[in-house]
Amino acid sequence: MGDPHRGWSASAGLSTTVVGSKQYGGLVHVQDRHRRSCASVWQVLVSGFPVMPADGGTDRPGVSHIVISESGGSSLGDMPEGMVVYWWNDRPVGHEFVGCQESQRGIGGIDSNVLSRIRAEEERASQATCSASVVICTRDRPDQLQRCLASVSQQTYPAREIVVVDNAPRDERTKAVTEEAHAIYVREDRAGLGYARNAGARRATSDIVAYTDDDVIVHQRWLERLVAAFDRPEIGSVMGLVLPAELATDAQRHFERYLSFGRGYVRRDFDAASFAAHTDGVFPAWTVGAGASMAFRRDVLDRVGFFDERLGAGQAGCSEDSEFWYRLLAKGYSCRYEPRSVAFHFHRRTMEALSSQIFYYMRGHAAALLVQHERTGITANLTQAFWRMPCRYVRRLLRRVGRRTTPGDRFLKEEISGYLSGLLVYYRNRRRGEVPEVCR
Repeated sequence: MGDPHRGWSASAGLSTTVVGSKQYGGLVHVQDRHRRSCASVWQVLVSGFPVMPADGGTDRPGVSHIVISESGGSSLGDMPEGMVVYWWNDRPVGHEFVGCQESQRGIGGIDSNVLSRIRAEEERASQATCSASVVICTRDRPDQLQRCLASVSQQTYPAREIVVVDNAPRDERTKAVTEEAHAIYVREDRAGLGYARNAGARRATSDIVAYTDDDVIVHQRWLERLVAAFDRPEIGSVMGLVLPAELATDAQRHFERYLSFGRGYVRRDFDAASFAAHTDGVFPAWTVGAGASMAFRRDVLDRVGFFDERLGAGQAGCSEDSEFWYRLLAKGYSCRYEPRSVAFHFHRRTMEALSSQIFYYMRGHAAALLVQHERTGITANLTQAFWRMPCRYVRRLLRRVGRRTTPGDRFLKEEISGYLSGLLVYYRNRRRGEVPEVCR
């Protein structure tokens, strides 16, 4: 847990437990012993937590949230089981696991150096000045959409407009929820997240286009801090911190352990120089952030092109976001990871759903490598697709034969089959001449 750039994330919608104030090496966390609704706890602990309207704000298991300070305290006492996320100055700064196999004591990733860096970020933080549109792409999940819209409507920095893109809908429920929330409704009948994201971007009229998903709720300062991070003209995209909204099932815990959207608690900038200097294989654009919380300058979309419509859910499976970040860096723009902007994602609750998700994640990843080569000509993508990834899977298969598997290999079959499917999907589309308009 010592690396602040990578690690587990936290969730919204949970109560905290334990007493008083406890000291860890000069840092203090304040905890609330009584179990309350998520809204009431967060109003006490962290200002700006989005109320959870869809279920009345009931407790959500697996994650607790605790505020720390820098003075006073006592010895370490009992901690709530599960993931404990620590907040300081109205932002997450670290986490730990308690009472589970990965249990670690102390505050994960937090020390004086980390807090000094975070304090410096706060002192340098800019104010949001650009106009912003929020785009939510959805397909036949009106209840989740309603919950997401409720949190987006409570922002400290209001969006100029909220655009809901209804992707290949089967009925009119999404339209009804959108109109009830006084948001802009856009119907996109071509199935695929790339099509939906592009439809939302074309409808947006603001300087910044921010995206979140229907299975997400956002902190009240999510948009404010996302927009404020565009403090230099070369920054073409900003991604926020995405924490789990609950860890109630084995599937959710597995996802967070091995596929977490969290990228750490300290700001990171990715620029064209670091992209060009990367020589150890393909630049890992998928580590820049998560599509559940990202924003772009609207004029950058016009200059660089829109999302590749062969990628994303409903098409190859995913990676329409990371392919775009890769393209931005290749074109000389910078991408910023801004953990001051916080969103909370509801992971898949069942192993069956998670298995399908991993298959499509790897299918999209494989296809994206070939799309990245097609668009940039960088051969490291081909090396990754046809040498590095196959070698990696061979090593993992040999490890399984030798009965030295790890929990991370639980869905190895889905990973490999998804990966091979992604290569086939790309070349099948090429043979059919199915190159999206935005690529021509």
